Formats: sequence, structure tokens, C-alpha cells
Amino acid sequence: MVLADPLILFARRPQLADAVSELAREAESGDLLSNLLRTVRLRGDGAVHLAPSPPFAIEFGETTAMVHMFERGDCELHVKGEDVRVVREGDIVLLPRPQRHTLASGTAEMVRGPERRDVVAIDDGIAASQWLTGSFAVDAPSGGHMLAELPNAIVLTGLAARSLTWLDVSRRLLLEEIASPGQGSAAMISRILDLLFIQIIRAWASGPETDRGWMIGAMDSRIGHALTEIHADPGRQWTVAALANIVHLSRSAFAQRFTERVGHTPAAYLSQLRLEIAADYLRNTEDPIKAIAAEVGYSSNAAFTRAFSKRYGVTPKEWRSGAV
Repeated sequence: MVLADPLILFARRPQLADAVSELAREAESGDLLSNLLRTVRLRGDGAVHLAPSPPFAIEFGETTAMVHMFERGDCELHVKGEDVRVVREGDIVLLPRPQRHTLASGTAEMVRGPERRDVVAIDDGIAASQWLTGSFAVDAPSGGHMLAELPNAIVLTGLAARSLTWLDVSRRLLLEEIASPGQGSAAMISRILDLLFIQIIRAWASGPETDRGWMIGAMDSRIGHALTEIHADPGRQWTVAALANIVHLSRSAFAQRFTERVGHTPAAYLSQLRLEIAADYLRNTEDPIKAIAAEVGYSSNAAFTRAFSKRYGVTPKEWRSGAV
């Protein structure tokens, strides 16, 4: 559920802005995971402070990715196809794709969306359950395979017992601006949510639950470098030998390591990325199909059409016209 403008609360405090700038410099200092996440074209939409009176069962996430930062009380997290999880003070839940989910406490008569009566400006110390919720707009299909490989819900637990600067800064910024919003806040809160998304993915990708995929590849110094090069110039006629040379591995060692970390061969990953970029261009530009095919690395329009149709089930022309 998209949080409406009256519920979107934003940031402008200078001392906190300095802290966010520090986090931004860290996220933009060249780390490979952040560089790859930019491909997804993520945008923070808004944040709200919630303290509903129990019992409740509040549904979120039908149209946006979402994050919940829990400050007090226990809630049950219900996600379709997943086991019910209990989330507690200090936990963070990230739904990296639009995914209908419910936060519940007690035995509510019916599931509902968030309402104005649930919103609080400051912590009054009374509410049994209280958390911050942020929403994200995600531009797909550009980077769609990246989000598709993430779990339906990423839950970071036990954070209250750790000293995490990025978490504390994000939480304080959101809380400060809920209590006292001001001009220029929309851009600020969007930036903070972007950073929060990246930091959560970082924390999760370095944990024991992550198996393989582009996240593991990004965390690997050699494969992450290769992925960054591919994303920077996907239309280049990449070969396994050329990528192996860039990261100082033999051809066979690179191919094996890439496949183990990412879950796809270099050729399959590159093909997937090129087609997603092409799909994005077709929907959002008026460039000729032949030019788009060449831009993403196809030497002929026929080869591009065959590959695109196999992936999306329609021709590039049909995709552009909105057939899917």
C-alpha cells in the first residue's frame, strides 16, 4: 500500500544531515554492492511512524517495496508462502519487492491497511507496539533479476544489542522529521531510505543465510569487479577471457568462480542483463529497436528479437506497445 502524502514525513536537521552525508560518502566510495544496486533504480518514497492499538492486523506492500524498523513490542510478520515470524524491538524487516504482507498483534477481527489513527509523531512511551515504516518505488524490469534473487522478506534480528551507526542515524533522522517536518524534506527522506536499503542488503549479504547470486558475487573482490565492469558497459562484446584478465584469474578459474558465486555463467548473466536493459529502453524511450539492439550488444536485429521473444514471450515491438 502506498503511503499517501499526509503520512509522508521528512528530514532537514543540519546535525543529522551531516551524519547522512557521511553515510552517503561511505555508500558511494566505490563499494561494488552499492554500484550494482544503482542499476535497480530504487527511490525512497516516504516514511511513517506507527503505533496501532492492539489487536491489529495491518496489511502493507501491494504496490511498493517496504522496510519496517521495530522500536517496541512484538509483532507477527505474515508473508504469503513464508512461515510466520515474530519480530521484536531492534529488528528490521525489508520487503525488497512489492509483496503483500501483514503485521499483526493479538486476534484482530479483520485485516486492514494503515490508517491515520495508527500514526504517531513522537514516542509517548505508552504504545505496546511501535515501529517506523518506509516505502520504496522500484523501477523494473531494469535490474529486475537482482531483486528477483532476493528473499521475499529479509529479517535482521538482534540489532538492538549492536552498535550500528547507519541504523541509529537512519532511525533518528526519521523520528526527528516526523516530529518536525520542513521544506525540502522529500528529497532528504528519499535519500535516507535509499541508503537504508543498501545498508540492509549489505548486512544480509554478508550473513550466513545468503547462498549465492549477484549479492555473493558483489561481495567477492574478483567477481564483484567483473560484475561492475559488465554493468558499466553491458553492450561491450565481453568474453570470459577478457573478464578473467581484468580480475587477474585464469579463464577456467574465473568461469568456475563466477558460476559458483552468482549462480549463472558469465554469458547467461550478461544476456539476462542486456535484455532487461533493452526492455527498459523499449518502454521508456522512442529509440528505434535496431538502435536499442546495437546499444545492448546485439549485432543483428533478428538475433535480438529471437533472444527477447524467448525471454519475455513477446517481440520487442509488442513489448513497446504494452502487450505485456
